[in-house]
Amino acid sequence: QVQLVESGGGLVQAGGSLRLSCAASGSIASINPMGWYRQAPGKQRELVATITSGGDTNYLDSVKGRCTISRDNFKNTVSLQMNSLKAEDTAVYYCNAHIRTFSSSTWEPYWGQGTQVTVSS
Repeated sequence: QVQLVESGGGLVQAGGSLRLSCAASGSIASINPMGWYRQAPGKQRELVATITSGGDTNYLDSVKGRCTISRDNFKNTVSLQMNSLKAEDTAVYYCNAHIRTFSSSTWEPYWGQGTQVTVSS
């Protein structure tokens, strides 16, 4: 069984910073990619940032220059450093990872439980 556990959300003032972390555990053979999505009230879930095992990154245009995604391939963790936060960044942030387990030859998407980020203006 695979689990993604997130941490690091909270309440911050506009202009502040937060760091989100996610750890994947279980019978994991390989993970690629890992990333973060977010969902604001009344809106669809959107991709914030992803990172491959080789370190290639992709960002939502509105967070470019303000957010940095990183991962530790040995620890199966991914982090999102968010700076210069804006009220519109308020959302539930979800960790996502495409994982192949030791008992399967296929890749499956896994999600964390979500962590709330609230930016007050």
